[in-house]
Amino acid sequence: MNYLLPERLDALAREYATGTLAGGARRRFERLVREQRAAQLAVAVWQQRLAVLAEGVPRVAPSPAVWAALQQRLFGGAHAAAARAAAAREPWWRTLGTTLFGTPALGGALAGVLLAVVVLRQQPDWLGHETYREQLPASYVGLLTDATGRPTVLASSRRHGRTLTVKLLQPLAVPPGKVAQLWALPKDGKPPFPVGTLPATGSGAVALADTSEKLFFTVDRLAVSFEPAPAAAGAAPAEGYLLSGHCVKLW
Repeated sequence: MNYLLPERLDALAREYATGTLAGGARRRFERLVREQRAAQLAVAVWQQRLAVLAEGVPRVAPSPAVWAALQQRLFGGAHAAAARAAAAREPWWRTLGTTLFGTPALGGALAGVLLAVVVLRQQPDWLGHETYREQLPASYVGLLTDATGRPTVLASSRRHGRTLTVKLLQPLAVPPGKVAQLWALPKDGKPPFPVGTLPATGSGAVALADTSEKLFFTVDRLAVSFEPAPAAAGAAPAEGYLLSGHCVKLW
């Protein structure tokens, strides 16, 4: 079976990121992730997408049933009846995860995810994102790592889009008076060209000079260097690259 077919890879990455891929299938996919950059990028994109759900769910204090269950596990005996009574008073959606997975903590997490999915589907503009889609649109995606191999920047753009979305997975220690310049490195031997500057932390959007298809069609790597000022068209890196990574097509 070819796991790298775009539709199949996207579906596997989605199930892996949500935790629904289990058993031998999960072990095989983990091996694929270790060996294939495309699989690593597909998982990173879905993890970023699902992180939006966690950010949108307000913090909730643990329910009495959680504390009762902890007392039962720690002390047992006299606390058992109190734990059952507290659980009986809980609404069905809070105990759903306990019924399915056996732990109150997972119950709360499941309820939070269900709530976030409902909100995002009914109010797609709530967090400034598009309506939830199960299939990843055709995109150019790059995952840049530092010298130790730690993922640091995730970049993605629609195939025919003119905006590159970037997310800092680790903060950048940009020196005073410098900017974090993103470069595209063509695979045909042509010199690198500047794409835009990155924020030091968080997320951002880079306006592209043309569509992603025209800019990145022959690009197989992205890199970041610290420069004294944003690089103009035709400029070359003045300093060495601090981050670099593959740029792949997901379609």
